[in-house]
Amino acid sequence: MDWEIKDKELIKLYETGKSKKFRIQKYVLEKFFIRIQQIEAANTIHDLWQTSSLKFKYLESEKIYSMRIDGKYRLEIEVEWENDEKTIGKFNIINLSNHYED
Repeated sequence: MDWEIKDKELIKLYETGKSKKFRIQKYVLEKFFIRIQQIEAANTIHDLWQTSSLKFKYLESEKIYSMRIDGKYRLEIEVEWENDEKTIGKFNIINLSNHYED
């Protein structure tokens, strides 16, 4: 699937591994890159749903999708659907959030 990062600081994190906004541990950064690879490798949204460890789901209250990075962090994603079945689309990564806000 196609993807794009929409947040400037998240782009910086992806390109350089560092960001003032996203101060995360190295293992979280590595998992972030793995999630991007999983999005790229997916042929349809079903490929992501079938991987239960991703906890990939639609958050109706926020009108976005959420994908687990680890037990604490999530990727927040908006999807621009390319077909009527809503199985193929462009993933717009909008945030890397601390799911449990310490």
